[in-house]
Amino acid sequence: MIQRIKTYFTKSELLLWGVSTVLVLGAFLLFDRENVLTLCASLIGVTYLILNAKGNPAGQVLVILFSLLYGILSFRFAYYGEMVTYLGMTMPMAVVALIAWLKHPFQDNKAEVRVNTIHKAETLGLFALAAIVTAGFYFILKAFHTANLIPSTLSVTTSFIAVYLTFRRSPFYAIAYSANDIVLIVLWVMASMKDTRYISVVVCFAVFLINDIYSFFSWQRMQERQTACPANDSGRHAV
Repeated sequence: MIQRIKTYFTKSELLLWGVSTVLVLGAFLLFDRENVLTLCASLIGVTYLILNAKGNPAGQVLVILFSLLYGILSFRFAYYGEMVTYLGMTMPMAVVALIAWLKHPFQDNKAEVRVNTIHKAETLGLFALAAIVTAGFYFILKAFHTANLIPSTLSVTTSFIAVYLTFRRSPFYAIAYSANDIVLIVLWVMASMKDTRYISVVVCFAVFLINDIYSFFSWQRMQERQTACPANDSGRHAV
């Protein structure tokens, strides 16, 4: 089993996962030591990120579990936007993305999704839909007296774009999630000003940011490799 892991992941990926895990554990021990839910969500998070960077559908299974735990955590601090986003959008879309990734393997390799390219018209439609979602959620979150309303609303926007691009198998899903990570770092810094235990969550999303940046470049390399493979020429732009 260990040998298979060493073969599947590069040394850089194993190092990234290892350092991420140490940082998450260290932040928990320094600032929290009580909220095991936060620790579990963070560890699941760094694991699904490295799997997603490989285009492995197993990562989407862990996204579903992470969304559930993070939704509970967000509810505790009255971040209802985060709760609704992850339980009502990210988790269901992870299920849809899992199905899409399994239906579009690269050369029948179930452990690697075929990277997709979306065109300008679809991109414009995505941003138009994101604007509508943002406007709608702003008033919904305001009605629920959501803490830190503006960044909470921005989190919905970036999350929506990210989950859509994940479902569509675009490398730019990682850029959208990177933007979301930055918004979440701001949100949880605000929370940690009231309760220092949430500093561990700030560290978690800082680690997520590094992993998402890596994922973007990993998918770019994966796309180049798949495009260069003649056997994939007929299907690389499939829906």
